[in-house]
Amino acid sequence: MQEVVAMYAIPQLQWVVSTHENTARLRSELDALRSQILVFAAGLGLILAILASYAARQVSSMYEQIIEGQNKQLQIERDKSDKLLLNIMPQDIAEELKENHTTLPRQYPSVSVLFADLVGFTDFSANLAPECLVAVLNRIFNDFDELSFKYGLEKIKTIGDCYMVCAGVPKANAKHAQQISNMALEMLTKMQEINHDLGLDLQLRIGIHSGETVAGVIGKAKFAYDMWGDTVNTASRMESTGIPGKIQISSATYQLLHDQGYLFEKRDEIDVKGKGKMKTFFLTSQLQPDDELRAFAAAVYRPEIRHSSLACKT
Repeated sequence: MQEVVAMYAIPQLQWVVSTHENTARLRSELDALRSQILVFAAGLGLILAILASYAARQVSSMYEQIIEGQNKQLQIERDKSDKLLLNIMPQDIAEELKENHTTLPRQYPSVSVLFADLVGFTDFSANLAPECLVAVLNRIFNDFDELSFKYGLEKIKTIGDCYMVCAGVPKANAKHAQQISNMALEMLTKMQEINHDLGLDLQLRIGIHSGETVAGVIGKAKFAYDMWGDTVNTASRMESTGIPGKIQISSATYQLLHDQGYLFEKRDEIDVKGKGKMKTFFLTSQLQPDDELRAFAAAVYRPEIRHSSLACKT
């Protein structure tokens, strides 16, 4: 019996014990593998989460850069639009137009209007190539624009070879007659400089009148800041009935200037279309600059416009 047990039972028992030990070891190894898989999965998930977060940040940054670039370009275009608008009308009027999409003309009780014409320019321009004609006018009117900035005046427009500027709009100014007279005197000096630089012999005929007017923007297409009324018409007549190289002013303007340190030459009464006989004066010079007016000019002077040298010669 012992032999049978030793031959059959003990080996079977040993196999059972061995199998149990192997199973326990295998289970332990599987548990360890399962733990490793869980750790790996957790690590992989973290890596994927980090990669996803990084990718999201990169995409977000890319879109932010695109949006920022578009905003910058939009601001550049808006600045260009604003600059263009300010080139054709006063800032106050431009702001009102941008905000309300319309603006009402305003009445101004006392302003001074100047017209300046290049005498004989039509005949002179007949001998110039178109590009040279434009270059000459650009040089002259650019220099006049500088003077309008210097004296805080509002350029209204150019009509061919005629230049129109006003003092006292869009903001009222008690010294409008002095401002525009100072510009007129310097325009004559500036014209001499231009003649010397370009080898020309052009003369200005300038007319000034003071009074009430209406100014503003009308229309919906190709609108521009403009002025209307008898003051504008009379200022134009002061120019057209004037003398080349002189500044003719109306008696209304003379009354604002006669005690302000200027010299005048009295002219005989002249016939003015639509007005009849009018007493006028020639403004010849300024004896003593007004300190307050000079300080005002210095404060508003913005030399934003510069001319380039001209290749055209007559």
